[in-house]
Amino acid sequence: MKKTLFLGALLTLLFVQCGKDNDPFLIKQGAIGNLTKDVQMKQIDSIFAQDSIVRLNPIADALGTQGEVEIYEKGGKKLLLLSPDNESDPTSVITNVQVFDERYETDKGLNMNSTFKTVKENYTIADIESTINSVVVFLENSDIFITIDKKQLPENLRYDSNAKIEVTQIPDEATFKYFMIGWDAED
Repeated sequence: MKKTLFLGALLTLLFVQCGKDNDPFLIKQGAIGNLTKDVQMKQIDSIFAQDSIVRLNPIADALGTQGEVEIYEKGGKKLLLLSPDNESDPTSVITNVQVFDERYETDKGLNMNSTFKTVKENYTIADIESTINSVVVFLENSDIFITIDKKQLPENLRYDSNAKIEVTQIPDEATFKYFMIGWDAED
């Protein structure tokens, strides 16, 4: 009887551990849940079989999914926007993912509803690029990059697209305009 209980407890523990590896919302290097950087657009239908896939630029008589797609839960909540390397090729891999659902997060708790403070406390910032209306923050050794609206920066930095933005100039409470993952198609 003791052996049966021990074996049952051991199997339960193994199944629980295996389930953690397949977290459908975990963002890690080269993957977002079951979606990896090697997945081709034509495979999206099977990966997101329980969700709704909306083709943004449908191509008549196309074989398989191609072009940009939005992924929605069956209940209607928008999850992701997937952009391929080549819009007209169903074998093209995904190069950019925009995250809309806060359940998608890293093991350090970074998600689309985080603040810049979470970024500073958990990641090394590789680069900050200034655009007309935003700053794009790239994280070292990560596929993640975030965009912060310049309206959240000090006023002297908002209107100068050539200004060099430093980490210390971005307020801790700054929120993300876009939470993105970028994969290089050649990797």
